[in-house]
Amino acid sequence: MPKQVDHRARREAIARALWRVAEQRGVPHLTMREVAQEAGMSLGQLQHYFASREAMLSFAMDFAAEQTTLRVGRGLAALGDAPHPRDVLRVMLTETLPLHPDARATSRMSAAYVLEALHDDALRTRARDGILHGRDLVEQLIRRAVADGLVPADRDPVAETHLLLALTGFTTLLELGAVGPEEVLAAIDQHLDRLFTGPA
Repeated sequence: MPKQVDHRARREAIARALWRVAEQRGVPHLTMREVAQEAGMSLGQLQHYFASREAMLSFAMDFAAEQTTLRVGRGLAALGDAPHPRDVLRVMLTETLPLHPDARATSRMSAAYVLEALHDDALRTRARDGILHGRDLVEQLIRRAVADGLVPADRDPVAETHLLLALTGFTTLLELGAVGPEEVLAAIDQHLDRLFTGPA
C-alpha cells in the first residue's frame, strides 16, 4: 500500500526550514534551493509544494503568524478565567518580541517578510492586513478597559493602541543587543502600569 504523505506537515517542515535559513543566514539566502537543502529535500520536491518563492514565503509567514497566535493562546489560557486586560496585553506584546527561541524564529521570519513586502504589492497587502487585524484587537481591548473603568476615561484608545504597538519596536534593539530582555519587560510593565493606573 502506498505510503500516505501528510502534505500539510511537509509544508510546515519547509516553512520551519525557511525560518532557520532566515535566522541563521539572512534574507539573501532565502532561495528555494537553499530552503530545499535545509529541509533535506531536492529542489524538485520543494517545487511540488510551492510553485514559487513568493508562495513559499507567504505560507511561511502565515505559519509564523499561526504559531504566534498559538503561543498567545497558551499564555492567555495560563491566566485563567476572565483575565485582567493588562495581563492580556502583556502576553500579546511579549509573545511578538524575540524573547525566546520560538518567538525569535517567527520574529526574524516576519522581518524577512517585511523586507520582501516593500517591493511586492501582493505581499505588502497581506502583511498590512495582518498588522491591521492585530491592531484592531488591541484597540478593542483598550476600549473595553476604558468602558470598564480600568483605564482612565480621558485616554484616547487610538493613540494608546499606537503607543502599545510601538513597543514592538524593541525587536530591533533586542536583536542587536542594544537592550536586554529584562529591560524590555520592565519597560513594557511600566508602560502598562501607566496606562491602567494613570499618572502617579
